[in-house]
Amino acid sequence: MLSALRKLTRSKSAEPSHAIPAGERAYAVGDIHGRLDLFDALLEAIDADDAARGDATTHCVMLGDLVDRGPDSAGVIARVREMAQSPYVRVLMGNHEEMFLDAFEDLQVLKHFLRYGGKETLLSYPIEKKVYREASLKKLMKLMHEVIPQEDRAFIAGLEDHVRIGDYAFVHAGIRPGVPLAEQKSSEMRWIREPFLSHRNAHEAMVVHGHTITDEVEHLPNRIGIDTGAYSSGRLTALGLEGTDRWLIEARADKGGTITTSQRSLT
Repeated sequence: MLSALRKLTRSKSAEPSHAIPAGERAYAVGDIHGRLDLFDALLEAIDADDAARGDATTHCVMLGDLVDRGPDSAGVIARVREMAQSPYVRVLMGNHEEMFLDAFEDLQVLKHFLRYGGKETLLSYPIEKKVYREASLKKLMKLMHEVIPQEDRAFIAGLEDHVRIGDYAFVHAGIRPGVPLAEQKSSEMRWIREPFLSHRNAHEAMVVHGHTITDEVEHLPNRIGIDTGAYSSGRLTALGLEGTDRWLIEARADKGGTITTSQRSLT
């Protein structure tokens, strides 16, 4: 019996205890994908939660994929650009931002971009549906240069690949297991699924990521995935972190378009 108790005690003490530095708080926002309506509601809920928890240095990390698929990518970029004037707001580049930038110069990438949500992004700028339907790829590329502000392109080009706060590493898609964070490839941090998703051993930090849609937040010993498919499910999720505490805030749109927010602990 005593042997079993000692084994249980060792097992519990060996569990990692990831923490945000004292006096700091962090919120990570999952893949927005053009859902400005959900994003604005989520931001209000985050602001209210942050105020209720008292004084702290508060960080907000956008996990990437601001654009594509949803109806207002241009609006999301404008909102995040405004927020990013604060040094405590950090924004990661997702694979969709990478495609967006490359589509300005490469017709094959543009074709791929349009197939995976880029159409909705272009239509959120001043491009009429009739003009879009009748335009060739070359014409669409020309329109992109004409109607998408250079300031938006420069902002997206300057987005980060990862952010480290305390024992947490924030990336868009994930990391290559066994490779130090400082040596990770940008392409993998934006695109990877396997072997990251099935890896079960500890990384150098708890990885918080988006990119891979799940019905519910994936809370595993080595990673937390918070992409709940905002553009298709109507649910945009944020993860709150302070000390060793973790909680979720969600904005949800019903079939009638009414948006509500909710909160729960993540244990």
